[in-house]
Amino acid sequence: MSLVKNVGTIGALTLVSRIFGFARDMLLARVLGAGLVADAWQLAFTLPNTFRRLFAEGAFSVAFVPMYTRRLADPERGGEAGADEFAGDVLSVFVWVLLGFTALCILAMPGIVWLLAREYQDVPGKFELSVWLSRVTFPYLGLVSLVAMLSGVLNARSRFAPGAFVPVLLNIVMIGGIVTGWYLRGQSDDDLVVGWALAISLVVAGVAQLAYMWWAMRRAGVRLAVKRPRFTPEVKRLLMLMLPATFGAGIYQISQLVDTFFATSLPQGSLSLLKYADRLNQMPLGIFGIALGTAILPMLARHIQSGDKGEAQRLQANAVEIATLLCLPSAVALSICAEAFTTGIFQGGRMTPEDTAIMGNIVVALVCGLPAYVLIKVFQPAFFSREDTRTPVWVAAFALAVNIALNFYVVPRYGIVGLAGATAFTATLNVLTLYTILQLRGWFAFTGKLASRIARQIVATGAMAALLVWLVPLLEPYWRGNAFERVWSLGALCLSGAVVFFALALLIGALDKDLVRQLTRRRAVPKAEGPPNLSE
Repeated sequence: MSLVKNVGTIGALTLVSRIFGFARDMLLARVLGAGLVADAWQLAFTLPNTFRRLFAEGAFSVAFVPMYTRRLADPERGGEAGADEFAGDVLSVFVWVLLGFTALCILAMPGIVWLLAREYQDVPGKFELSVWLSRVTFPYLGLVSLVAMLSGVLNARSRFAPGAFVPVLLNIVMIGGIVTGWYLRGQSDDDLVVGWALAISLVVAGVAQLAYMWWAMRRAGVRLAVKRPRFTPEVKRLLMLMLPATFGAGIYQISQLVDTFFATSLPQGSLSLLKYADRLNQMPLGIFGIALGTAILPMLARHIQSGDKGEAQRLQANAVEIATLLCLPSAVALSICAEAFTTGIFQGGRMTPEDTAIMGNIVVALVCGLPAYVLIKVFQPAFFSREDTRTPVWVAAFALAVNIALNFYVVPRYGIVGLAGATAFTATLNVLTLYTILQLRGWFAFTGKLASRIARQIVATGAMAALLVWLVPLLEPYWRGNAFERVWSLGALCLSGAVVFFALALLIGALDKDLVRQLTRRRAVPKAEGPPNLSE
């Protein structure tokens, strides 16, 4: 499969997940608003998800996938059988590590919550509720970490659809949790019912995700079994690679914890507003960034393993071009339409106009770093595929130190919006540093052709921006109106902006026609890849 095909598969399913995620957060905003229980839930939801992205989808995946891919492609080391034996050894160790880590964190949860949200102690009942909800939700980390491992095995076999689909299950189950909590709450003001329903639904979602991934793995012909843990030389090597990758691959997640710490020191509701705003930022980041990073890592590892530097360069250049093609217009459109989106999507029920106005400003600050967030996902695999997990560590450490220093300055002065802006700035600093190192080492060169393509993308983005600046105030009565008016007016903004951007991009050559042909061309699945995956 080509990079474009893989990104299309992952991105399309991630889009479905993001749509369900939007539905989930729209319901949550109306049912809970931005109050005490909402803040406690956001903290309880942030903890297992941050550790999941940091360890399972971050450090583990970037270390495991290249090792598994090389084993898979090497007949002298057993091919598929040898690769699955290695994966089985890892699984047998991973299960016990996750159980121990989860149990330890549940016991230490009061201390963890105190480190991140000590200001919650000033609000009666808020700290205690955060601790208990976090204890209920934390087992989700173990379940979804196993999901991430099975997804890595299938990704290395070019089966990206199951791993991209599992977040859909999460959102569906959690929507059920919100609706159940709302129904049980009835006409009372007891938001605790909704908080507990959400916490329980998260664990149920983890069980559903793991069951689905296990079925997908068996369907793909992969046979793994949990056995007596053995610290083989390759398992030890994996652990050694994971240690620095934990930091290097997880700068965004670590920044999320830092942001959580500072957000909890601000007025009540600040953390909830930040998380709702980040949902808009995560839409393009999740679809494009995660899709590109997931697809490029095993493909890049194969080219480097075979010594094909030309193909590795071409693959990375294509990934950068796709990233900027999709993220530059997304970032500009979100910044111009921020108030329209936050009002049209989230306002209503317990979410007030004052809340959505603040949320809009947070969105503008966050999306300033959107291209950087995605390009980090493109540049880091160039290091990880060469088993260099140390360099991104030092780059991430530098960026995180700058982020913390900036937060101490901007948060007291500019509040939650300043916090979001500091995150965007340090993400840009991170990606510029990664690119400089790649170029100095000769691992990636920013060619004139690529620069010309991006310059044309900027021209197309400018035309789209001019249209949206004119349309947003014109449609304001509608995106502040009833549900039907909100839907069609926001849809009109999205559709008109996309049409202008892509039409002009195609006209002036900002859109690579070869990449379009790759995306639309149907390709047969080679027999060596096994039976086709119907979920793709």
